[in-house]
Amino acid sequence: MFKKIAAAAALTLVAAMPVNADTLDDVVDRGELRCGVVLDFPPIGYRDANNEPAGFDVEYCNDLAAALEVEPKILPLTWAERLPVIVTGRADVVFGATSDSLARARTVGFTIPYAIYYAQGVVNSESGIKSFEDIRGKRVAAAIGTVPEQEWLKIAKEWGEENLYQGYQSENEVFLAVAQGKADIGITTNTAVKPITEQYDTIFAGPRMPWTTDYTSVVGKREDVTWLNFLNLFVTHQVRSGRYGELWGKYVGGEAPELRIPGVMY
Repeated sequence: MFKKIAAAAALTLVAAMPVNADTLDDVVDRGELRCGVVLDFPPIGYRDANNEPAGFDVEYCNDLAAALEVEPKILPLTWAERLPVIVTGRADVVFGATSDSLARARTVGFTIPYAIYYAQGVVNSESGIKSFEDIRGKRVAAAIGTVPEQEWLKIAKEWGEENLYQGYQSENEVFLAVAQGKADIGITTNTAVKPITEQYDTIFAGPRMPWTTDYTSVVGKREDVTWLNFLNLFVTHQVRSGRYGELWGKYVGGEAPELRIPGVMY
């Protein structure tokens, strides 16, 4: 008797509990994939001549939507919005050159690397900056919430030049500040240097920064293992099919970088 009562109570409790579909189910049921993409990061993310989202990350979003047989929806983000948009549920996934740091992994989930970059400066033509050491005493700019900002502030503190740092909400603002001479150097990634130096007559390619290569991941909900597993398989498929190399060649040029980290089994 007591066993029957307990079993009935358990069934009642399960029936009363809300059913939480995972992100994969949500996206398929909705028929739409909401992708957060940074659109001031050419050629990885930008707006084309028709003001439409374009670039490497945009095509990755489109490819993922096609794999899921749903429609893609691009949500333009600033660098600082990449994690909050996942935590608050506004986006299903973020393609945004996001480094998979341990600190960030306490908030969101990361896939295996889908793209890698290294940090490089773009300099004002009158700055006199040719090498990394030439940056001493100069005004440095970077986008708020990015790895270049975090890494540069460590160096600025060591040099006692934190007061010379300028943080901006977007990379477009960084590049404009350098072009107008409000900053001597802006720190970005190697992929952005060529299009920016072609856009501005007063900006030249600057020195490479001394910190390590930046492995970046696709971002999803930390607790949604099913979704992260699917995203990992998608990233793997992009490489195996040759699509990763195709898109890298189209938007960045040259051979796509090797995504495997030495000594790590993926």
